[in-house]
Amino acid sequence: MSSETTSSPAIAEAPHPSTMSVFKRCIDILGAIVGLLILSIIFIPIAILIRLDSPGPILYAQERYGLRGRQFTMRKFRSMVQNADELKALIPNESKGLVFKNQNDPRVTQIGRFLRKTSLDEFPQFWNVLRGDMSLVGTRPPTHDEVCQYQQHHWKRLNVKPGMTGEWQVNGRSSVKDFEEIVNLDLRYQHRWTPFYDLVILWKTLMILIRRSGAY
Repeated sequence: MSSETTSSPAIAEAPHPSTMSVFKRCIDILGAIVGLLILSIIFIPIAILIRLDSPGPILYAQERYGLRGRQFTMRKFRSMVQNADELKALIPNESKGLVFKNQNDPRVTQIGRFLRKTSLDEFPQFWNVLRGDMSLVGTRPPTHDEVCQYQQHHWKRLNVKPGMTGEWQVNGRSSVKDFEEIVNLDLRYQHRWTPFYDLVILWKTLMILIRRSGAY
């Protein structure tokens, strides 16, 4: 895992209170343990389905940026074809700004669509939560190509740990396609944050998963 740090003056000198919360960290550890236990049960069946569906690795690893610009490796179940990164330039971006979204992305495999719809593709990220790279609730962890284009105010979203879920995910993940709106949601989370507010977002996330809405 890389420990390289990229930073900007826009990142506040004082840490955000959530980064020092013992309660938040305890919830992260508890949630990560439960998630990893579930992962140990579903890993082999999902791995078999991924291999049967398309050639390539079971897990997809990508460098992301976390708290205060710290770089880490995030892993997910592979939901796209093996050469998806090379094909990205050929796919139209339906979002506005730095985030990339395409609802009918042809790179997504058949089993990949199921994994994304159910968010099962994200279960390996519980390892990142246990390690402390991520939190259960936070901001969407940006990629290198996003960070390279950041303006000053974009860096403020990295004042908290990236999360498996957050304001964006529970407020219309599929419908919010303007990057500036995503940034505003991330900053709103920072202003609203309390340990109880994290629990509210986790509950909302669970309800969305049960309804299978807001993801692709």
